[in-house]
Amino acid sequence: MKLGLGSGRSADQFTKLLGDRVRAGLNIVGVPTSEKTARLAASAGIALATLDQEPALDLTVDGADEIDPQLRLIKGGGGALLREKIVAAASARMIIVAEAAKRVTTLGAFPLPIEVVPFGLAATRIAVEAVASRLGLAGDIVLRNTAGVSFVTDGGHHILDASLARIPDPEALAVALARIPGVVEHGLFLDLADAAIIGLDTDVETLTR
Repeated sequence: MKLGLGSGRSADQFTKLLGDRVRAGLNIVGVPTSEKTARLAASAGIALATLDQEPALDLTVDGADEIDPQLRLIKGGGGALLREKIVAAASARMIIVAEAAKRVTTLGAFPLPIEVVPFGLAATRIAVEAVASRLGLAGDIVLRNTAGVSFVTDGGHHILDASLARIPDPEALAVALARIPGVVEHGLFLDLADAAIIGLDTDVETLTR
């Protein structure tokens, strides 16, 4: 089986448990969505390949920052949204594993990550603010920093975090953001997840699209 390996806390737990299964004889090849996931998977004994080597995957298992009733997602809190979306799009199926707190009625309480190129960053930010305003969305759009230094993704890009509170029409926002030249990708994952496995206090709930 060719398996996309997601990033983030829930996905990390899945990768560790997958390593146990591999050591017990499970035969899979993993394609990691971040350098951190690659290191974790390698330490767990999982055979790895790149998406160039395995361009068609059977399944991706990943986490999410928010999940709405239509299985639309916000992802990218960990900064790996571009690779996560590329891997998910190359997969026949995508399953999300998440805790119950990630379920929301409307996306947007979690700041939406928007991956942008360093060149023309100020202009790109103004364009993102204009798009949000045109769609009736309001909130701070800030450059992500870590310890006072601009966060840099595995692809060498920066991230703008848009605290929009509510995104009633994710599809319209996704289309508008994609038209901005300086935007590489955004954290709205639409029509990608086939199911979500939600961890409750004492049980598990499975959502399907």
